[in-house]
Amino acid sequence: MNQKQICIGVAPFGEVPGAVLQGVAAFIQKHLHLEARILAPFQSPSDAYDQKRGQYNAAIILKAIKSMPFDEGLDKVIAVMNVDLFIPIFTYVLGEANEGGRYALASLYRLGRSTDRLPASMDQIVERLIKVAIHELGHLFNIGHCLNKRCLMHYSGNLDDLDATTLGFCDYCSEFLTYAIRRERVLHSDEGSKRE
Repeated sequence: MNQKQICIGVAPFGEVPGAVLQGVAAFIQKHLHLEARILAPFQSPSDAYDQKRGQYNAAIILKAIKSMPFDEGLDKVIAVMNVDLFIPIFTYVLGEANEGGRYALASLYRLGRSTDRLPASMDQIVERLIKVAIHELGHLFNIGHCLNKRCLMHYSGNLDDLDATTLGFCDYCSEFLTYAIRRERVLHSDEGSKRE
């Protein structure tokens, strides 16, 4: 039985530098061994803007994305944006995902400063965005937050936390992700064989 290749869509919402999208897609292909496809740009959902806070509600954006017409060949989608995101219980978030779902958000908005308040380099911004996007993708594969501060699945509440993580998973999260990807491939293969 041939196992289906899992395909992750990397979807820009609004203006997002190509280097960022390419960085996320390349990481997914090289390190997670999944197919990644950069999609054509979408408009940011304007109804998610909260005028009182001057930010975008990540939960409303995720809900809007669920109803968008993505290509059927995509298994999961990471929306990359350049707006300030929040959820009601936090002042801001760098990204958001529904654990075990299909859609995640990662935002560049707060990634452009270095910890000493100077502008970050493009390389640093790309690395930070990759960390946020892959962390949220981990949630889509049902991985929760990790206690290991170096692991990509460790919760990053600020840039110091984010910069302290590596571009890799701890042994436990790596094993869990491998298992989750293998399980999803088998499930998709079974669904495909039932349709034939």
